[in-house]
Amino acid sequence: MDRIILHSDMNNCYASIELLHHPELRGKPLAVGGDPEARHGIVLAKDQLAKKAGVKTGMALWQARQVCPEIQFIEPHMDLYLRFSWLAHEIYADYTDLQEPFGVDESWIDVTDSCALKGDGMKVAQEISSRIKFELGITVSIGVSWNKIFAKLGSDYKKPDAITQISRENYQQIVWPLPVEELLYVGRATKRKLNLYGIHTIGDLAATDPKYLHSWLGKMGYVLSVFANGDDQTPVSKEGTSAPIKSIGNSTTTPRDLVNNEDVAVIVYLLAESVSARLRENHFKGDVVEISVRDNELYSFTRQQKLSMATNITNEIALAAMLLFRENYHWRKPIRSVGVRVSSLVMEDCPVQLDLFISEERREKQHRMDVAVDDIRRRFGFYSVQRGMMYRDRVLASLNAKEDHTVHPHGYMERGNRTGAYAR
Repeated sequence: MDRIILHSDMNNCYASIELLHHPELRGKPLAVGGDPEARHGIVLAKDQLAKKAGVKTGMALWQARQVCPEIQFIEPHMDLYLRFSWLAHEIYADYTDLQEPFGVDESWIDVTDSCALKGDGMKVAQEISSRIKFELGITVSIGVSWNKIFAKLGSDYKKPDAITQISRENYQQIVWPLPVEELLYVGRATKRKLNLYGIHTIGDLAATDPKYLHSWLGKMGYVLSVFANGDDQTPVSKEGTSAPIKSIGNSTTTPRDLVNNEDVAVIVYLLAESVSARLRENHFKGDVVEISVRDNELYSFTRQQKLSMATNITNEIALAAMLLFRENYHWRKPIRSVGVRVSSLVMEDCPVQLDLFISEERREKQHRMDVAVDDIRRRFGFYSVQRGMMYRDRVLASLNAKEDHTVHPHGYMERGNRTGAYAR
């Protein structure tokens, strides 16, 4: 018996939620992203009117204004979007505990067992769609299929507020004529390479000998062949084992050039405080720390390190970031920009394997201290409590990395038209 898998995608998620809270903005094109007052940043999301006018995700705000002069901009409110994501997952939980986030606005849902009570996949999809619309005030597009890849193609196939079933009987007519770049994990570079070999549609890909694909693309050639033929058997993860976003990061151009490790430590700790506070606010932790550095001649590099345990503790994140910096930068030039990111996120209450060589009592004390600082700053302002090291340089320490910079969580899908980037 085939599985019954849904892929639910909130239509124009960020923009739809903003319009729900700001009905006065309806009727004109809307884009979410950047800092509208300072007129810098990029478009993170747009509504249907802006999309029809030619506004694309990733455009600079000034470019979007050129394409669509009447467009309205609004800054992002990620905590609000995450709240709606959780509310949607509460609805999905009424049908199954097999629900896997794919970014803030998308989820796979395995409803195989629910169909014995609720009817077939289409009936379940229709019920979920109606509930999202009635209870949350936004719409979703849902794909219904026997595997995750085709379910996602179904949710992308027709928008907004649509349900598309891709079955064993119709997938060759629906899926195979689609451009090859519509398939998950076919980004711009892979598309160009496949096009060179005459592969332009998913059907072309499905008909190509996997051995040739392997010779061109490595092991991903076999993966894409499986995807194109509908043979994907990847399970839907259980509810609560993964976060709806995969990383949270923040970067800044510093108030002055950084000339030594002590300067860098001040900025790294400020950024780590911002990132860890966001993690705690949204009940996430992660086990990969990444640092990015750019000097005053625009040379840049990025390095990352996997931790032994997932964390949202400021000191652990900052120490890992500083270790990466010391091991990889040799002070050829002063530094102008630094970024810190935590990735491979899981929910804060997700079970973990303890480490005999790490004191959980000490980690718990550090976590409680961070939570106390969060509370003090929330009540009395960011500068009401600071680390002693911030008094080394009051110019650098004047940065409020959490409130003065937009922190843009990265979606799981890092491909062609949806690449993650720090937003400042």
